[in-house]
Amino acid sequence: MIKKITFLLLFVCSTYMYAQQTYYNDVNLNLTGITLKEELATKIISTHTQFLFYDQVWGASKATDVNPNNNQEVLLIYGFENGSDADVTNDRQRGIDDNSGTPGDWNREHVFSQSLGVPPLSDAGPGSDAHHLRPADAQRNSSRNNRKFTTGSGNSGIQQNGGWYPGDEWKGDVARMMMYMYVRYNNRCLPSNIGIGDNSSTLDDMIDLFLEWNVDDPVSDFEKQRNTYHENTANQNAQGNRNPFIDNPILATRIWGGNKAEDSWGIYTSNDIQAPSTPTNLVASNNTTSSIDLSWTAATDNIAVSSYDVFVDGNLFTNTTNTSLIINQLNSDTNYSFTVLAKDIVNNISSESVALSSSTLKDTEPPSIPTNIVISNETTTSFVVSWDASTDNTAVTAYDVFLNDTKIATVSETMYTITNLSTATSYSVQISAKDKADNVSDLSDSITATTNNNSTNSTEIFFSEYLEGSSWNKALELVNLTDTDIDLSAYSIKRQTNGGLNEADWQYNLSLTGKIIKSQDVFVIVNEAAGEHPASKSQKARIAGDFLISLADSIRVNNGDTNFGAPLNFDGDDPIGLFKNNILIDIIGTYNSGQIEFGTDKTLRRKKNITQPNINFNLTNEWDVFDKDNADNFGQHSAIVLSANSFSKGNIQFYPNPVRDILNITNTTNSKIKNISIYNLLGKKVFYQKNPTYNINVKKISKGIYMLTFEIENKIYKSKLIKY
Repeated sequence: MIKKITFLLLFVCSTYMYAQQTYYNDVNLNLTGITLKEELATKIISTHTQFLFYDQVWGASKATDVNPNNNQEVLLIYGFENGSDADVTNDRQRGIDDNSGTPGDWNREHVFSQSLGVPPLSDAGPGSDAHHLRPADAQRNSSRNNRKFTTGSGNSGIQQNGGWYPGDEWKGDVARMMMYMYVRYNNRCLPSNIGIGDNSSTLDDMIDLFLEWNVDDPVSDFEKQRNTYHENTANQNAQGNRNPFIDNPILATRIWGGNKAEDSWGIYTSNDIQAPSTPTNLVASNNTTSSIDLSWTAATDNIAVSSYDVFVDGNLFTNTTNTSLIINQLNSDTNYSFTVLAKDIVNNISSESVALSSSTLKDTEPPSIPTNIVISNETTTSFVVSWDASTDNTAVTAYDVFLNDTKIATVSETMYTITNLSTATSYSVQISAKDKADNVSDLSDSITATTNNNSTNSTEIFFSEYLEGSSWNKALELVNLTDTDIDLSAYSIKRQTNGGLNEADWQYNLSLTGKIIKSQDVFVIVNEAAGEHPASKSQKARIAGDFLISLADSIRVNNGDTNFGAPLNFDGDDPIGLFKNNILIDIIGTYNSGQIEFGTDKTLRRKKNITQPNINFNLTNEWDVFDKDNADNFGQHSAIVLSANSFSKGNIQFYPNPVRDILNITNTTNSKIKNISIYNLLGKKVFYQKNPTYNINVKKISKGIYMLTFEIENKIYKSKLIKY
């Protein structure tokens, strides 16, 4: 049932013919280890274009899990009996329309248990990903509950260690589903959280249990039909992406090791037992204080060399298909030993090359002196000092903060809050920078800071931002402008439905017990499903949702138990209240106002001059109104960050986009870009550079869709970036 085609793969010395799905045409299948895992992640994320609602999974299951021998039935995971005995809970099949949560029917089994996700999965996003939702007898589904998978034999059931064995027929299915969920959702769905096993032999959280099951229980035609359906988005309930480990189980072996699994494509398996030649002529060049360029002569092979493992001091540094790379993040004035080995596509491995020794340069150059020292956020007992980042020939690693000529702190950021000061007192502040080699710059010019002489500062936390956007894009921000960190255990958030039109009381209490909001900081709370992307969501809304999830201090689970994230499921006519010891202290919207819309499709941001909560909502005088899905300033507050003039994003351009290697920067503003970060769709930072000027090199970033963020004058802006 898998469509196969033939490829011509060009290598340096020879050619090799192999077959695979066209779906993987743009995936570098010569890679191994974590680099291959990241390639596959980019693919299955970028092609996951249709996000199913939980109710849609019924329809998806009826299409993908049809009994091959009877199209009026679905197969039940964990089942093993043909229905002839009196126990319906062990049946292997059930009527296709006998679906519900009642005994005797089939239900949707979250093979990756919702409660074992980090945070727990909801009925959206990973919780509604059909690649791990399978029909199961309702009672057997309940028996499995949230038990972790464990070893066993024979039929499914609870084991002596309290774990769950899925059964001999289903253990391979389970393993490949868990691998997919890990690659698709990264640390949200850790294998070590869902199974009982050992991960000491892998570079991440994959466990031996699933690797063994992947080998022991080969892929069935039943599994393959699921992939065939979901790749084709013309199907009503298809997602658009595939499970790579169903398509070719040996991909798991190439990423995580262990016993060799089935090679469905045959591209990694042949009668070839000849290893490539050993790489020769290792050359080190362009030695700096923190990096060395390494190159070598390509190895040869009777078929083709597919990749090279590069070792630094005996430890694997990376796997690459190139014959050169930059070894970075090294210590200065240090000698390193480099070796390289070659692999062919069936994993025949050469000997390691002759070791090459080379040293980084000694770093004797101190960083530049910190400049533009600014004092802000003065209170009676504290103030914030900030400065422009220093530059260095290697890397600036820290800054020393001096108060009245005495060093009081060492920090890695370019901002520090000095506390426990006297009221109405002047202080001298200076900063020095140090690098990785402990070279220290001279002290900056001294700047005088004076604490306030009265207590007119904020004394309580309050709402600082509100977003009522597309789909589940719902978020709130609290700000603490006081002089102390505040334990939020006494605080909670509630909402009122439709301004009391139907319910004249506060509902859906969200306790903030156990949370802390630091002094001069904000606390962002986001509905979990903001990070999920149904087809109805615009690109702007998707980026906003991903951004909110990436910076959230608290993510409100979206499932039936929380009424889908209440109170973070508000509409624009639902007043939101902040309570302290169950007493209302701040509000967004007017209580008992009736169905009056104040925030529909809007972002509301508290004005900078507001320093106290208010139980009388005043939209005109206390709030600025922004367009739908505008999350630009979440995670910051204008009274905390340094004051800065806004600028037109049109004055800063990144091109070309899509980009291949070099991303150019045009900046016609008077403000320099402090840093650039690039995040993948899993929220993982894959690139960071301070003080970029004309361009940045993104060659090492895998192909895919990313979020680029850049910081100017302590404000963060973002833009979508496509790497091809």
